[in-house]
Amino acid sequence: MTLKKSAALTALLITCAVTVADVAPAHAAQPNLLELLFGKRRRQEPVPPPGVNMPMAAPGPAVAAKPAPLPKVSAPSYYTYKADPLKTIALDKVADPVVTGSIDVATVDAAPHTPESDVRREFASVKAEAPAESARAVEEFYSHNTGLIWVSGSQISDRARAALAVLADAASTGLDPQDYAVQVPSAVFDSANMAARYQELAAFEVNLSSAVATYVLDTVRGRINPNRISGYHDFARKDVNLVAALKILSMSPDVAAYLKSREPSGAHFQALKAELKALKAESDASEPVVIAPGTLMKPGESNPELANIVKGVVKHGSDALRSEQAATIAAYKGTPDYTPELVALVEAFQKERGLKADGIVGQATIRHLVGGDSVADRIFKVQVAMEQARWLPAELGSRYVFINQPAFMAYYHDQDMEKFSMRVVVGSKSNQTYFFEDEIQTVEYNPYWGVPQSIIINEMLPKLRSDPSYLDRLGYQVELNGRAVSSSQINWGSTKGVSVRQPPGDDNALGELKILFPNAHAIYMHDTPSKSYFKKDMRALSHGCVRLADPRLMAAAVLGTSVEQVGAEIAKGRNKAVSVPERIPVYVSYFTAWPNKDGKVEFFDDVYGRDAYMRKAMEATRQVRQAQS
Repeated sequence: MTLKKSAALTALLITCAVTVADVAPAHAAQPNLLELLFGKRRRQEPVPPPGVNMPMAAPGPAVAAKPAPLPKVSAPSYYTYKADPLKTIALDKVADPVVTGSIDVATVDAAPHTPESDVRREFASVKAEAPAESARAVEEFYSHNTGLIWVSGSQISDRARAALAVLADAASTGLDPQDYAVQVPSAVFDSANMAARYQELAAFEVNLSSAVATYVLDTVRGRINPNRISGYHDFARKDVNLVAALKILSMSPDVAAYLKSREPSGAHFQALKAELKALKAESDASEPVVIAPGTLMKPGESNPELANIVKGVVKHGSDALRSEQAATIAAYKGTPDYTPELVALVEAFQKERGLKADGIVGQATIRHLVGGDSVADRIFKVQVAMEQARWLPAELGSRYVFINQPAFMAYYHDQDMEKFSMRVVVGSKSNQTYFFEDEIQTVEYNPYWGVPQSIIINEMLPKLRSDPSYLDRLGYQVELNGRAVSSSQINWGSTKGVSVRQPPGDDNALGELKILFPNAHAIYMHDTPSKSYFKKDMRALSHGCVRLADPRLMAAAVLGTSVEQVGAEIAKGRNKAVSVPERIPVYVSYFTAWPNKDGKVEFFDDVYGRDAYMRKAMEATRQVRQAQS
């Protein structure tokens, strides 16, 4: 094997978007990283923040009897979710609508005993708790507004009944109605004991205001703080003006309409909401599709499971697929022979589900044929998706790129339409891609690959300590404190101040181009000289970055130019960075349920196991909020 080929193999092994599993070993006489990478596997961080300085062992003498221990960059962690504790709502200082600290009580007549004023006087006796933002909003609202929102005379108002109906229906929008449960006073009461009645109404007024404020908070930004789930989640939590919401509710002629208007308005969320409703109406009593475990069927073979496979296509395929394949479906008589017509039927189903359309019925295809998750599992995935959708903007925008890691797909939207999609490779389970949003700023042709510190430390350093000139032979460029040096000049007892990059070229790990949206995780989209992984159904295989199956098409789209022009720039062979004409939102997301371009919700495997952490976070939140119910 030539030195150039060895360098290419090494680059592919250590890039942020390539794993080592399918690379053949180089010739034993040629030094490379294979023995390093296959020898002792280490947990790696996908991409550390720029400028990270990990604690290093102090450089030792030139010849040491015992080498210094190797440092390691660790991956982000998953956390034990901690829900916010509830805060007591303190209204004792605003209980009297007239007497305040700025008024001399001795010179003011007592406030008139209207039902409203009598209810407010009981605020000081109310014992109520709410999430901190809701509690503060309730306190501020009533400190600046002397009226009531939900009580009229000695009864609850129609406004209150409208709000209660929305809160009771919170499950339809993916929330938990018990989080907003309020004790409703009876319409019948003892008129001889009005003090007790006013206490009851005061508690109702305060609790409903806090419940409504919490509902608005949750439906806008979600109940779960994503950054408490893991270090892989990176979101700025939305600010919600709850005082303004209470003010609007106090004046709105249609409380229900206002509350419903606060949920995400995008078509994606409405599709999830419709799917949740349909799933809850669905019954598991319908006859399931059962395919024998271990079934593997290829075109031209004969297999008794074929009848069940066709049944699965008919049951779980779309209306459009059943219409297009109606003749084949009608002609099938339950025979075991896998004919070309039936292969075409299966291929159409595979294509619809985002699988490799090769007609081979294996484990991945069977999962879709039998319906995948149970109804209960799908309901939970949709609820998780609705919660996570609240972390993103209510409207994703008319133009954006959406990467869904469990689907292993990237989608380009423009003018409120999906223009194209393509397969991607994302981080492996030990090198996970983060969940965040950003803006695409730059396309770089013929890029350099700046080797992340995690790869330098975890994968290169062990080899470099025994062979300091290793990177020189592979053609990598090394700098120490900004000065170009050879790798043999570095004391690899420490990597402080050291940076490594691979120049542009046919063997560059990033291929022809990369698309950048600068972020603390150094994640970006890029090309690759190796296309084999795009043929796989499970594509969580990289070091964390997102590899594109058709990078030229994506680059042309974000630049607003043609694929031919992108090719012409690449052909020049020089490194060049071009700013996009306008910044484009990019959502590097993680949804195990998400609607396709036709609005049909598709379900995906939870490749990183993150839904399980969402379940724990939801349960922790439920326990805190409903501890007194």
